Amino acid sequence: MERPLSPFMFPIWYRFQITSALSILHRLTGIALAVGSILLVWWLISVAAGGELFAATHAFLASPIGIVLLFGWSIAFFYHLCNGVRHLAWDAGYGFEIKSASRSGYAVLAATVLLTAITWLYVFLV
Repeated sequence: MERPLSPFMFPIWYRFQITSALSILHRLTGIALAVGSILLVWWLISVAAGGELFAATHAFLASPIGIVLLFGWSIAFFYHLCNGVRHLAWDAGYGFEIKSASRSGYAVLAATVLLTAITWLYVFLV
């Protein structure tokens, strides 16, 4: 049997790599940010409109569903930001070694968790 040429044979022939998973996650968080931006625009319109529309929007965003959506959007934002910086380093020609690419991937995940935690601690403590 010959080895396949396509890396899309994940379960059988292709070994898991963090860089592959983070690349897919980068695309998914980009989509999540685009969809989440609709919520941001809705909030901005409600602020401008004021009154009942703002009260309803605030009630939704302060509800458990709204908090979960905002939390997920902030995770997507920080991940996409940190991984975007990583891609800029790659564009400059740095970090292509296998060990370096793997380390920077874990650093992106750690930075995402740290930045999200700091942000939400600020939200709830201040």
